[in-house]
Amino acid sequence: MFEVNVAARSIAPFAELVGHERVVALEREAAELRELLGARAIFNVNSTAAGGGVAEMLRPQLRYARGRGILTRWLVIEGPAELFRITKRLHNALHDVPGDGSPLGPEQARIYERAMRENAVALDALVRDGDIVICHDPQTAGLVPHLLDRGALVVWRCHIGHEKSGVEVDRGWSFLRKYVENVPVAVFSRGAYAPDWLSETRTSVLKPTIDPFSAKNQPMTDDAMRAILCEAGLIDGAGGCGAPIFTRDDGSVGRVDSRAEVMCMGPAPAWNMPLVVQVSRWDRMKDPVGVLEGFAYHVASAAHRRAQLVLAGPQMRAVADDPEGPQVFGEVERVWRELPKALRQSILLAQLPMDDEEENAAIVNALQRHATVVIQKSLREGFGLTVTEAMWKSRPVVASAVGGIQDQIDDGVDGVLVHDPRDMQAFGDAICGVLDDPARAKRLGAAAHRRVLDGSLSITSLEQWAALVRGMLVRPSDAV
Repeated sequence: MFEVNVAARSIAPFAELVGHERVVALEREAAELRELLGARAIFNVNSTAAGGGVAEMLRPQLRYARGRGILTRWLVIEGPAELFRITKRLHNALHDVPGDGSPLGPEQARIYERAMRENAVALDALVRDGDIVICHDPQTAGLVPHLLDRGALVVWRCHIGHEKSGVEVDRGWSFLRKYVENVPVAVFSRGAYAPDWLSETRTSVLKPTIDPFSAKNQPMTDDAMRAILCEAGLIDGAGGCGAPIFTRDDGSVGRVDSRAEVMCMGPAPAWNMPLVVQVSRWDRMKDPVGVLEGFAYHVASAAHRRAQLVLAGPQMRAVADDPEGPQVFGEVERVWRELPKALRQSILLAQLPMDDEEENAAIVNALQRHATVVIQKSLREGFGLTVTEAMWKSRPVVASAVGGIQDQIDDGVDGVLVHDPRDMQAFGDAICGVLDDPARAKRLGAAAHRRVLDGSLSITSLEQWAALVRGMLVRPSDAV
């Protein structure tokens, strides 16, 4: 287990976005919470420091909480490759897909519990009685009983799930139940994800949010955007008159120097080429093969249409808790190579550099802002943070009507939902409908930005978590 250090940051900049009164109210809430906490710390425990939505949400939450004097810490579990193969199997099962189809039986439970015991040793040196520990997703569920025995106040935060019962969903919950059924508070991204054996009085729903000031979401000029994309090898030609720079979390200036690992025929797209973009992990539930084939045969095949697809994800070696990435990318590459040459020329596959997390975020920011259409063709999706990111940047989004994506988009108002994610023709038609109507694209993007501003920024998450923690610390008889 290791700790991730996060610098404190003021919440004052939110006043320009959401109003001074709301910031002042949160300041008061933080002061009251500091008094209630006393010497207690709030720990977050997850399975990776980079390369996923959980890590991206944790960083700003902790940064702003520390800026208000709340003692928060972030710990990342470690373990053998077999542990993360099992937890990936659980991740897939809770989305009601079989993944690699491997068993989730007694032997897997023994491996899982041994890794949890080893990580618990590190926790014992840090966590004191009365501390609050938030364990994230199946990877850390096995720590819950140990922490409860130690006298910690425990929350299990599950970011994933599926609305309906099924063979795989039931299999996943059967494996996890003994670890989390007695947790005092369980938090889900959608109410429908909570299994029925968890008491409603112990479950809460918190929708994920984004930090508008992070390297991934901060404002960016066209000159900086072009320079970053050219430097990363995602756009052809010179970088123009701008510099490939961005603002880091600590306020210093960062520069994009790394290049993506790009697979394409000929040069990268020209700056004026309309781009359809999906940025996701290399995960079958994100359906990258479907994205590729759907674009090739139902968008690029139209002779009159000029557009190219950029299908981007992290460098595979960079995401420690996702062992399926290399295999999935191999499947995508094979399908790409089998396309007719004319269609293959319209598609670029990109593994984005991950050695510097903020540099990666700046590249994603530039790519999403430059996109003509952002898509998220997921077959299953716990939430889909990339949808909110693109909406914040006023991009028109075409996405599958699955999981938490349904909570982010009002179909036809601030985005476009495709109700059958396996219907390639419908997905292609939805993309073309936006590409071919710039006025509509602009309306969708403007409405999308307003929706995120109203309820999906990280200040909302801070308010909700403050209320949840307060509820854990204040007994009903103590409440005013």
